[in-house]
Amino acid sequence: MTGMNKSTDSNSREEFLARVQAVHQCLGIPANFLSESRLPLCVEPPLLVATEDDFYGRPQRLTPAAHDAWATMRASAAAAGVEIHLISAFRDIEYQQQLIARKIDRGQKIEEILKVNAAPGFSEHHTGRAIDIGTPGCDALAEEFENTEAFQWLSENAGEFGFVLSYPRNNVLGISYEPWHWCYKNPDEA
Repeated sequence: MTGMNKSTDSNSREEFLARVQAVHQCLGIPANFLSESRLPLCVEPPLLVATEDDFYGRPQRLTPAAHDAWATMRASAAAAGVEIHLISAFRDIEYQQQLIARKIDRGQKIEEILKVNAAPGFSEHHTGRAIDIGTPGCDALAEEFENTEAFQWLSENAGEFGFVLSYPRNNVLGISYEPWHWCYKNPDEA
């Protein structure tokens, strides 16, 4: 964050880590996860702007640069005859905690959950730069998205708008393949 001195930066990081550790403890995520995860920590941004509602009518937010890039990319896809829409965007740590807690309540083991959902503090959605994308005729968050015209268009064009596929097949981060999950990689916002 700009305008912060080293001491404030250090305090903010310590507060963030303490917040993440407390959430992990509540979920039963092993204490060594913070030091052993291959995923990078993902800090929430200081500024988010409203974007369009997602496919389910829920309000969504992104960083200003990610919002502009998404709007431009969506318009470009539409001009090419390809419809893409938001399934989700920014999620704070508490939302990620609730998402995982619901799965635990349904009897899933935390080790299995963390193969498909990043632990709180490690989700790219926390950055306000990650989006889950859908298209008509394909179930949301389904691997079959890779067989759509939308995925083909994204694979060929998303990079021009600063978006990359975060979790390709057999990725080194240990997260299951997610053809719908794309992240805006503006170096100024990383």
